[in-house]
Formats: sequence, C-alpha cells, structure tokens
Amino acid sequence: SIYDALVVMAQDFKKGQPLVDGHGNFGSIEGDGAAAMRYTEARLQKITQEVYLKDLDKDVVDFVPNFDETEKEPSVLPVRVPNLLLNGADGIAVGMATSIPPHNLCEIVDAVKAYMKNNDITVKGLMKYIKGPDFPTGGIVVNQDDLLSIYEKGVGKIKIRGKVEVEKGRNGKQYLVITEIPYPMIGANIGKFLNDVAGLVESKKAPEIVDISNQSSKEGTRIVLELKKGADVERITNLLYKKTRLEDTFSVNMLAIADGRPETLGLKNIIEYFLDFQYDLTTRKYQKLLAKELEKQEIQEGLMRATDIIDLIIEILRGSKNIKQAKACLMTGATEGIRFKSKASEKAASALDFTERQATAILEMRLYKLIGLEMDALLKDHDATLKNIASYKDILENHKSMSRVISHDLDMIKKTYAIPRKTSIENVGAAVYEEKKA
Repeated sequence: SIYDALVVMAQDFKKGQPLVDGHGNFGSIEGDGAAAMRYTEARLQKITQEVYLKDLDKDVVDFVPNFDETEKEPSVLPVRVPNLLLNGADGIAVGMATSIPPHNLCEIVDAVKAYMKNNDITVKGLMKYIKGPDFPTGGIVVNQDDLLSIYEKGVGKIKIRGKVEVEKGRNGKQYLVITEIPYPMIGANIGKFLNDVAGLVESKKAPEIVDISNQSSKEGTRIVLELKKGADVERITNLLYKKTRLEDTFSVNMLAIADGRPETLGLKNIIEYFLDFQYDLTTRKYQKLLAKELEKQEIQEGLMRATDIIDLIIEILRGSKNIKQAKACLMTGATEGIRFKSKASEKAASALDFTERQATAILEMRLYKLIGLEMDALLKDHDATLKNIASYKDILENHKSMSRVISHDLDMIKKTYAIPRKTSIENVGAAVYEEKKA
C-alpha cells in the first residue's frame, strides 16, 4: 500500500502537483500498472521539499511515535498550501468516503489571500479567484452554475467533457481528435471508451465513423476518429457525449478530518482551517527562531563583556585548579581556592555573574577572537541579532505582521510553482442527439 501511494504521488495525470519524482515505469494514463518497486527509483519533487516539508526542524509540528515506536514521525506535515484543494483527495474509510477534486495553485493562493484580507468574504466571493476544479487531464466542466452550491455545501456532481477538435484530412476527410479526456476516464475507462465507440459503429448508430485509433503518447492524449466524407460532426460529437464516457460525472464529497473528527467542509471552511493551521505553524516557527536569537544575544553579550576584562579572566583561569572551579567563579564570583595576583583582582572576580551559557562560551573562546577584526565581526553579529529579535517579536506580537509573512510565503510559492489552468469552466447545455430512423 505504501508503494501504491508513492506511485500515485508520482503520476502527473492523477495529481495536479506530483509530489514524487519517479524514474522508471510508473504506470500510464490508460491504466497500466507501475513496475515492481525493485525496478523503479523515486525522489521528492522540489515543491515537496520546499512547500510540504520545510521547517520540520523548527519544531513547528508535534512528533509522535511511529507504528512500532522505534522512531518519531510528524503527526502532520507543515504544508504551506491547502493540499486538500491543490491535489484533491479520494478514499474510503469505515462507513465514510471522501472525493475532493484538484484545483489550480495560483487560484488557491489568490483565494487564501482574499480571505486573509476579508474574513467575511462569501463562497461566491472566493469563486472570483477559484473558478472551479482544475483536473490534470484538462477537459471542460460544463455545469458552472452548479459549482457555487457544491462549494457552499461540500457535496454535488461536476459534469466534465473531453475536449474534441476537428481536423481536415486529404480528399475532404474529417477527423475528430480527442485531445483531453474527463478526469474519471483515466485508467481502464479509456479502453472502455474505445470499445463503446466500436459498439456504436457496429450497431449502426455511428456509421460515419470509419476508424478509431489511440495515438496518445508522453506528449499527451490523442484519440483519433476518422469520419466519412460529409459526416455531421456536431451529431457525432453529441452522440459521443451522450452514449460514451466522453462526458462523465465527478461526485464531490468534501469530507475531511477537522479537529479530530470527520466533517463535510465547504470551500470557505477548508480555507479557514488551513489558515488557522498556518498561524499556528508560523507562531511555533518564530518562537523557535526567537529562542535561538535570544540565546545568541546572551552569548554575544557575555563575550563582549568578557573581552573588556580579559586580563582578569586569564588570571582566573591560570589560578584555578580545574575548569569547574573557574566556571563557578565566572558564574557566582566564588574565589575560594583560586590564586590571584592581587586582592583587587580577587575582589573584581567576586563580583562576576555571567550566566552558565555565557561562562561556557567564555571558557570555549579561542584567543584569536581578541583580534580587532574579530571583535568588529562580533559587534556586527550582535547588531544583526538584535534586529532579528525585534523582527521576530513583532511577528509574534502583531497579527498583521504575521499575516504579511504568510502572504509573502504564498506569493513566493505561487511565483515558483505556478502552472496554467488546464480545465475550462463553462455553462453548456446537455448534449442533444436524435437517433436516425432506419
């Protein structure tokens, strides 16, 4: 099951944004299975590393024991886009099923940013940005008017048609070329479509079709129907929509686990949950970064203070019997057992109160750090640390600043991984076909 999941994540005809870069035979759009795992190789796509796994090292999500408690694994990935919308989801659990269509990354980012600017935006308002599903196989969604209800309730049916083009051949011949197929047709249903067309020819419902060939390749889908001279192209196209899977239905049921329980979500609900998650991730990330910068500040200020009294510190080190004694003197001013050159030095040492972290850094400091240029670098680092601390505190304390960070991240993701929309969204009437009377 793990390998099957990996295979699906590598198939660009199933996922709008494949998450795995597969090398070898990973199956085909016509339903061919992938090669056994010993014959294939896989690595993560760049988007997976940058958008799905980034900041895992910053304690942004909880880690839990894995199935046999030998390792820790993240309870959830710190994904920076709503993957539920981007790649969709389909699956069956105990008494429940989910079916969420994939969407376009650019449109999702624009909708999320619109919600951030106005939390009261309606689903209709969000649909100015998310026009509808964007299937990796393209096709045409023909019931645009139904999408609003689907996105409000989280359930409904999307009608999708394949894209048909007419090509002219020699001697007035015409060819119907299917260049995009409905998303539910991928797999064995392509073979079924070819058989259905052959059945229509045999039953004399489509006598104008002379030949059918599947010329699809890695470059894309291309199913060619050769027609008799003077054939009624519109009638045949409508016949295919009516009698075959060239027009199909995608049942939407946007069921997801929200706050630990299954819930049917509308478009706005998904974005709300996603942004709550993003604010939580960003808070944890910048708390971790702030803690690191405060630690650096503490050490830097300790070293800066130490360089001003370096002679006294060297005297403490030379007069101490062991490192523990020297460290205690630096932290608490305990001078007992340490040999000093003068009472003044002993008095000055008794006033020291470095923190444990500062004392450790001082004891580990190398003498070349006392060179002028090294001191300048320390001062510059300290200034940069103070700026970072101010910036991180502003992000953590100011909701608008955090929103700007999240918005900037989304813009960068959109700029880097944008893909043009493949599926057209239209309002088209039902295919009308009248059978010819013998």
